[in-house]
Amino acid sequence: MKLRNLGANKTQLTFPDGRIVFFSYETPVAAQQSDGTYVRTSTKYSVTTSKHITQWLEGVRAEEVPQAQIDGLTTAADDHAARSMEMAAEIEAVGGEA
Repeated sequence: MKLRNLGANKTQLTFPDGRIVFFSYETPVAAQQSDGTYVRTSTKYSVTTSKHITQWLEGVRAEEVPQAQIDGLTTAADDHAARSMEMAAEIEAVGGEA
């Protein structure tokens, strides 16, 4: 994963599968999914957060989705990484190579 500061209270997190999640303050509010499509939260936050989303999208059309779907784009990678680490540990425990 790669974390990139885009300015005051704007951050994006890029995942190995190509997903990019955009954060305004500490909240994930938009994303480019691994298939290249864009989504943005349907939750209405502050005027500043709305501006941040518009700036990040730069005119790209994005489907409005529930906040939970945006949140899921950040936790899915954590879950996958945790499972991968657990599997590697199990393989190592039985004498194999991870």
